[in-house]
Amino acid sequence: MRILISVSFFTPAFRAGGPVRSLSYLLSHLKGDFEFLILTSDRDLGDSEPYAGLPRDQWVEAHGAQVRYCSPGSLTPWGLAKILRETPHDLLYLNSFFSSRFTIALLMARRFFNCPAAPVLLAPRGEFSPGALAINHVKKQAYIQVGKALGLFRDIFWHASTEHEKVDIQAKMAVPDGQVGIACNLAAPLPAEPPFHALRAKDEPLRVLFLSRISPKKNLGFAFDVLKNVSIPIRFTVMGPEEDVAYSERCREQIRALPDHVIVDWVGAIPHDKVANAMVAHDLFFLPTQGENFGHVIAEALGVGTPVLISDTTPWRGLAEKGIGFDISLETPAGFHEALSQIWKLGPEEYAVLRVNVFAYAQERQRTGSEVEAHRTLFLRVLADSGFFEANLQNNVRENEYEI
Repeated sequence: MRILISVSFFTPAFRAGGPVRSLSYLLSHLKGDFEFLILTSDRDLGDSEPYAGLPRDQWVEAHGAQVRYCSPGSLTPWGLAKILRETPHDLLYLNSFFSSRFTIALLMARRFFNCPAAPVLLAPRGEFSPGALAINHVKKQAYIQVGKALGLFRDIFWHASTEHEKVDIQAKMAVPDGQVGIACNLAAPLPAEPPFHALRAKDEPLRVLFLSRISPKKNLGFAFDVLKNVSIPIRFTVMGPEEDVAYSERCREQIRALPDHVIVDWVGAIPHDKVANAMVAHDLFFLPTQGENFGHVIAEALGVGTPVLISDTTPWRGLAEKGIGFDISLETPAGFHEALSQIWKLGPEEYAVLRVNVFAYAQERQRTGSEVEAHRTLFLRVLADSGFFEANLQNNVRENEYEI
């Protein structure tokens, strides 16, 4: 069974965040069950030049799949229609709802350019959360209405990462239960032991890390608003690519209003193989996101024992009760102040115990996870519901009749 995956960015991209890692882990687990083909961009997020040394606009074997790194000029509805017609596939798996090139253009090609009628599975990747929809709301709403009128979303299946995301999808798209499946995103394997963390002396600044794309959805500006009103010493590190340049500049302006006891180090984008060490070097991971369908970077923090301070708009809930961090409503900034103070007040021994608890939680979650089987089941269910197995059975019968 051949699954054609369309995704805006794929390895070696490192600035584009979670979907790249989700698919990498998916391929590593399921490449023996399915044949994967990947349509993706020939450059990383924000880059004007393509990857050096990678062939463009042709299929190459890489990372457990056949990958086609597409140049911008090839990503038109008619160009993509040609690829769809020339690339046999049993399932088309789209990894965004609002991507103009890797979802909208493909849906247009499928609807209007006489492409194969393979079933479509669409993973919005958190784009239907209320916080995400509020960004560029008018433009997004217009696309949804036009897409519905054109029949772009007719008979497609939906991949939700959580029950919460399923509710968001159904609320916006009026999708029946039978057309939405749930499979939580796959996370990276954990080390056998928690990495070494150099403990902070009790009165030293709290080392806090923001590591994500600099964009309104990730809400770095809110973090600076919180830090403006804290009374404890903090060293705040900002890592991540500047997806929205104007927003990044507004965030830099906010730094000037911070008190003297809050120091900011703006590092920028880092390769993914440096992320774990960055997490280990900090006492707390801070991500006041407006919405995540999973939050790979949150899982990565917990996976090295670093507690997290996040909003309550992700699947990671009840963190304080679990003793691994805090998930707080964006409507209550004072809760973020209190959480920062609680972590800062911990002595070295108390904080060391906290990190052990965080890592133990991540290990237990990995042991009990069934995400791989959920993805396998979802793919097979979509194929079954679309009549794939019946059609192949009939084809086999016809082939046997000819052999006789």
